[in-house]
Amino acid sequence: MPSKAPIVSVNPQTLAQAAALLHAGQLCAFPTETVYGLGADATREEAVQRIYQLKGRPSNNPLIVHVPDVSSARQLVSSWSPQAERLAQRFWPGPLSLVLPRGPKIPAIVSAGLPTVALRVPSHPVALALLQTVQRPLAAPSANRSESVSPTTAQHVQRSLPDVPLILDGGPCQLGIESTVVDLTTQPVRLLRPGALPLRVLLEELPDLVLPSFAIEPAHGALPSPGMMTRHYAPSVPLYLFDQDDPDWVATLPKPCGLITHRDLPSLRALCQHIELLPSSPEAYATDLYAALHRLDDKQVRCIVALRPNQDNDWRAVLDRLERAATR
Repeated sequence: MPSKAPIVSVNPQTLAQAAALLHAGQLCAFPTETVYGLGADATREEAVQRIYQLKGRPSNNPLIVHVPDVSSARQLVSSWSPQAERLAQRFWPGPLSLVLPRGPKIPAIVSAGLPTVALRVPSHPVALALLQTVQRPLAAPSANRSESVSPTTAQHVQRSLPDVPLILDGGPCQLGIESTVVDLTTQPVRLLRPGALPLRVLLEELPDLVLPSFAIEPAHGALPSPGMMTRHYAPSVPLYLFDQDDPDWVATLPKPCGLITHRDLPSLRALCQHIELLPSSPEAYATDLYAALHRLDDKQVRCIVALRPNQDNDWRAVLDRLERAATR
């Protein structure tokens, strides 16, 4: 039977154990308020390379660097603008990543060779405790195989990446999808990835923010941000998006079939053997989305259908995840 990555409860001893691994250039999975991250010392190229290898992550897909506070972030960039200061003071700790000019302390591999780096201060107490213990910036993408569903529990990490040296268990993630990513190196400022920070809140600070309809990865070269691969966040079986109740179409799909919806759909109850009825608010829906996809994977459905949510700014992050998960 294959070995499993050890999951440990969080205490001073296990934090010290995790810090020792990271100081040695090894990896450690830990919770954030968004999803579980796969951490490595962001200042060590060989440690960051282990992230790419373990995840099977394309080398053109950059990483986000996690730091314990604003002053730590300032030390990792070549310039820190008043705009960055304003956003950091309002939204950090929290689910906002800022793309800024990369300083010499961060090797190019972290940013897929780009002259920029994405930074954030997580708000999860375990993530902050680990950052304070290790005293290193941590590059930390989601702790799962590349393109697959992001983990929101320690058990999700263990199933996807059984070779992780250590998983710190902080319980289910509060927000459930990745951070919002904003590029401050362009004018006007661009949204690169919608995420857990509600867009309406971000627009209060950045009313001229450029909003892409759907960011497609370029044929060549580095991506400007994580979360821009065309296929991403995908379960192990095909996922289909639909816009309206269409039992004739669903009846043609292989069974058993899973359904993800935020509205009751009586005509599909008999056609979908496993139903995940998620909350009708975008934030609450996002919190449970990845967990719902994991639950349907566990039930060994042969396909998943998902009702497309409203196409407005409140649902932009959820819709982005569903569209990428449905790409084949």
